[in-house]
Amino acid sequence: MTTPQLIAFDADDTLWPNQPHFDQAEAELSALLTHYADAETLSSRFNEVHRQNMHLFGYGAKSFMLCMIETVIQLTEGSVTGTEIQQIIDSGKQLLSFSIELLPHVEAVLSELKERGVPLMLLTKGDLFDQESKLARSGLGDYFDYVEIVSEKNEATYRRILSRYQVQPQDFMMIGNSLKSDVVPVAKLGARAIYVPFYTTWIHERVSAEEVAQLSFHEVASLKEVLAYVS
Repeated sequence: MTTPQLIAFDADDTLWPNQPHFDQAEAELSALLTHYADAETLSSRFNEVHRQNMHLFGYGAKSFMLCMIETVIQLTEGSVTGTEIQQIIDSGKQLLSFSIELLPHVEAVLSELKERGVPLMLLTKGDLFDQESKLARSGLGDYFDYVEIVSEKNEATYRRILSRYQVQPQDFMMIGNSLKSDVVPVAKLGARAIYVPFYTTWIHERVSAEEVAQLSFHEVASLKEVLAYVS
């Protein structure tokens, strides 16, 4: 196997935990708003509102805030209080500033690849300000030669990035925890994808077994196993 000319890493839930913070925020808000709806009803409506607004709000804490406010307004037919809306906003602000704790082996793997001289890219989707802030808080910025923050990770996005950096699909490797964003579009382009599962996955990032059944990619149990796929 030839050495990739460019290796890209996803950020959230690949280099540091992210979804658990959102799960906790949603659970806390469900408890706060339980007098309006039970947790299952709130979560179901929230996910639907998020799905409908994704093309407008994108991903991240700001989208979370807006969709949660809209959800509660709908569920209460406008009777939600200003105090409760402020609590939703405060929860969103916490999601924009939580301390970054690296997942196991992250620095060791990035350091080893850096020593091997392989160009590294951070390739993540979401709100520009939010993702830049998380990268800065992580202390990992010096490991990456390039940083790309995109609104969506699909085949068109990957094609643009490969073209911009003049890299052929077979010379590109993407490493991440999302089958939908980090594996499926990459594998369909004929590039290399390494799937590093995280214990929780956002509902809008889940894919069916049929969607990945015929695709070629590698799954590893730990980020340190990635080194075996880079000669």
